[in-house]
Amino acid sequence: MPVIAFVSPKGGAGKTTSSLILATQIAELGQRVAFIDADPNHPVKTWAQDGGAPETMTVISDVTEDDIDDRIDEARQHSNFVIVDLEGTAATIVAHAISAADFVVVPTQGSQLDAEQAGRAFKLIRAQERVAQRHNPGFKLRFGVLFTRTAVAIQSRDTTYIRKTFADAGIPVFNTELKERAAFKAMFSYRRTLSKLTKAEVSNLDKALDNANTFAAEVLEVLKKGFQEVTQETTQEAAQ
Repeated sequence: MPVIAFVSPKGGAGKTTSSLILATQIAELGQRVAFIDADPNHPVKTWAQDGGAPETMTVISDVTEDDIDDRIDEARQHSNFVIVDLEGTAATIVAHAISAADFVVVPTQGSQLDAEQAGRAFKLIRAQERVAQRHNPGFKLRFGVLFTRTAVAIQSRDTTYIRKTFADAGIPVFNTELKERAAFKAMFSYRRTLSKLTKAEVSNLDKALDNANTFAAEVLEVLKKGFQEVTQETTQEAAQ
């Protein structure tokens, strides 16, 4: 079963929010999801304490750098998806989780500073990939950049430029961006999934749900087909 790790060296990049959105959207499709909350602050453990998590989602928080490999393996046995929210630093536990992952998501905001910090995550991913290649020369660790907290109305010049810079460098980027939405913050305020929030509690809830669904659908397609095919299909659809 696929293990998806969320990695970002910079705080505030939307790592926990995006990982929780993905986990809850997949769980509400009826899939068994194990969420490993390896962030030292345990934000998702706190979120789940009031019973707001979907029935098919389990939150695991008591993990250390010594046992995270075993905990991921255990979670694989009982879940359709394992999602890991990692701490922001390049700690040993992050390296262990990346090496156990089938796919790594690197959330970043659309600024040059954030893009430079994302570069640290790319280096860590490549380092773990080289370690794996000692035993499996053809191994490639799949990963992709997710732009988060982007403007709702129009893509900024910074984001457009950084997208192009990543593309020119051969760095895969999700077509979907997670916009700056009040509903995404409200998930933590009310400790519920997006689908359990109400329009009385948060504005533009339907648009946030559409954004979350589109992101989850793209992740599932990327896991199934790979970035190249998904990007080609999106380009062809836009040209029609």
